[in-house]
Amino acid sequence: MLILLAFIIVFHITSAALLFISTIDNAWWVGDNFSTDVWRVCSTNISTCLAITDQFREYQSIQAVQAGMILSTIFCCVGFLVFILQLFRLKQGERFVLTSIIQLLSCLCVMIAASIYTDRHEELHRSSEYIVAVSEGQYGYSFVLAWIAFAFTLISGVMYLVLRKRK
Repeated sequence: MLILLAFIIVFHITSAALLFISTIDNAWWVGDNFSTDVWRVCSTNISTCLAITDQFREYQSIQAVQAGMILSTIFCCVGFLVFILQLFRLKQGERFVLTSIIQLLSCLCVMIAASIYTDRHEELHRSSEYIVAVSEGQYGYSFVLAWIAFAFTLISGVMYLVLRKRK
């Protein structure tokens, strides 16, 4: 049981790290001379970055992605704190239900954010407000990490439900 708890703790921390990296790092959409995420667009040729603001045509979609990623990261961190508290406070059978619900909420938020970005990426990158032409790019590793974080948080949420029944 102790090995299982250690594995779950490491898995949860890995999920949180993936969420932090995918939310913060500037590599959701990359090309030869630019990289962009949900916060800014950077040109590698002229070494400048432009914040994505309400001047952009698809700003509402970007805000939805930002909100989803931030909420998923917060839920994942709160879920870990609740897990630690529940580990020592609740009796057998009641443990980890709240942690599982919080992790599944984190999973839902990251899924919504990554799905919006997937669906709207063509419209997002056609805006004339960009400093470089970003339409000729591809998904970057932060986008991939967001989807991996979705899988990790889903598995983690299910593991907490299974762990609830273990003695």
